[in-house]
Amino acid sequence: MSHRFCTELSREQGDPLAGSAAHIERNLLLSWPRAKWKRSLRHASDMPEALIEQLDAIAASGRRINLIQRRDHPEDLHRIYLMPERLAFDVQREELQDFLSAWQRGASLDAWQPTPVTRDLVLCCTHGKKDKCCAKFGYAAFQALDRTVREHQLPFDVWESSHLGGCRLAASVILLSPVRKYGRIAPDQAYSLLASEADGQRYLPCYRGDSSLTPPQQCAQLAILNHFAAQAVQSQPPQSQAPQYQAPQPQLTLEEELILGDEAGNDEQRQLTWRCRHGDGRTQRLKVSCRAISIMRVDTCNDLDEGPTPSLVWQAGAVEELQPTTPLHSAQPCC
Repeated sequence: MSHRFCTELSREQGDPLAGSAAHIERNLLLSWPRAKWKRSLRHASDMPEALIEQLDAIAASGRRINLIQRRDHPEDLHRIYLMPERLAFDVQREELQDFLSAWQRGASLDAWQPTPVTRDLVLCCTHGKKDKCCAKFGYAAFQALDRTVREHQLPFDVWESSHLGGCRLAASVILLSPVRKYGRIAPDQAYSLLASEADGQRYLPCYRGDSSLTPPQQCAQLAILNHFAAQAVQSQPPQSQAPQYQAPQPQLTLEEELILGDEAGNDEQRQLTWRCRHGDGRTQRLKVSCRAISIMRVDTCNDLDEGPTPSLVWQAGAVEELQPTTPLHSAQPCC
């Protein structure tokens, strides 16, 4: 194919970001020099075999493991993050297996001096051995994100990360915790993304979704957020309509999801009703219809020679505003 990078083809094919934010909540992050990372998201070439087996067993139990790196972090002192517990540890390499064994048994970890994580983590995939897009686009985005946090003293810790999913959407970023996923981040969007997140908002141009939701729910949620963002921009005076302007986002709670099947038994349409609570206390209900459509895409650069294959993605229709309701204080917001 004429394309050199799957990210370029994904963008040309109209591959949507919304609905691509699958990522489990329980994460273990382990710092390890990127030069030693293998193609696996949790293996390094200089890891003892016993440690690899231990990490694989932890992953099999339902805890995602990613390798992370900062060049200013000592190579033989390994930072470990447990999320969503929001605990951090610095562990010498020779103690890693003892630490992991103690953690697996539920034993005390006081010997390793746990530290609460008070700043959200920003992980940017730079895993070039997995996909060259993550090297080309991911590292440039990481540098911009890291520089932006330092220059503007924003409340985040930025790390390079192994594979985060969605190589075709590089540069790919997640924030923990809870998990929010972003894609196609250009270096000049770093400040807008981080400033939005620091203000408790989602940066919609690159937002893939809330990982606690299903793909159609993510698609509908983003459609509603974009709906209100467009309304807010239209209502602002011209001097407020700068590219980085983003209106305060409402809290959204999913009330109902209907599966709309057809005579052939397909269930690739959804009708989702959400309760929206604005910052001024107003509430209303909204309805979004979503449907799955087939597009041609490649998932990684390794697939470029074989060419695109059909994939289902979710697409939102128009947002319908239903009759406003009184505030519901007991509902738990999902974003």
